[in-house]
Amino acid sequence: MTVYLNGQFLPITEAKISVLDRGFIFGDGVYEVIPVYSRHIFRLPEHLQRLRHSLDSIKLANPYSDAEWAQIIQELVTRNAPEDQYLYLHITRGVAKRDHAFPNPSVPPTVFLMSNPLNTPPAALLQNGISAITAPDNRWLRCDIKAISLLPNVLLRQMAIDAGCAETIMLRDNEFLTEGSASNIFVVKNGVLLAPPKDNLMLPGITYDVVLELAAANGIPHEVRKVQVAEVFDADELLLTSSTKEVLAITLLDEKPVGSGKPGAMFAKLHALYQKFKQEVMRA
Repeated sequence: MTVYLNGQFLPITEAKISVLDRGFIFGDGVYEVIPVYSRHIFRLPEHLQRLRHSLDSIKLANPYSDAEWAQIIQELVTRNAPEDQYLYLHITRGVAKRDHAFPNPSVPPTVFLMSNPLNTPPAALLQNGISAITAPDNRWLRCDIKAISLLPNVLLRQMAIDAGCAETIMLRDNEFLTEGSASNIFVVKNGVLLAPPKDNLMLPGITYDVVLELAAANGIPHEVRKVQVAEVFDADELLLTSSTKEVLAITLLDEKPVGSGKPGAMFAKLHALYQKFKQEVMRA
């Protein structure tokens, strides 16, 4: 695997950072994940816009212009073998003595990028759906920042793994749905697709955007609003979306069937539309 680290492309085994890097010491940095289909980078401007939002929110200067990012990212795609990849971008505030305050004067940021193969969900998951659990959303109030300090998400995801499930659905203050530990969540009720709004309590997903665009373009009734906890448990269908998992049906929640307990009509329609969009747009 070829990676990019602070201006150099090199084998991942040769990539090294200082133990004083603020990403290692404080989790002081942000990240981004970008899918690549048939070596075409998907929605790079939108991903770079989300990256800028994260950097601005932690008061870290963007190390590159959009054109420079595009050149680096394209070169990384070219240097790695898979036709379908997902890219991980990781930017920290850099190497400095351990002090909670920002380094003064500032130091160069650490910029790291790597590529991994992008594999689509296996047929069994599409046919049967996945299981999930619910848990209180105990994270901080700036979930819109794609911060590298993901310990709450790690613990929430491990809760699901320990329960033999694929994902944890987070409920804020036992009042409304936010998202999954590593995904966005949609609720389907009476033929209407319900999506939590983009705000400070949810990471704005790019695949989330695609699903809503597909719904609008194909006459699927949908609402973007606060989704109450009761609506989650009373859903006809629950859908999970992410760049790596695409669109999946959640068929078991807290050991109880969701709707019929099988992937439903809304999932079938959106999954088909997503695959068509991927073939005609993402790979074009």
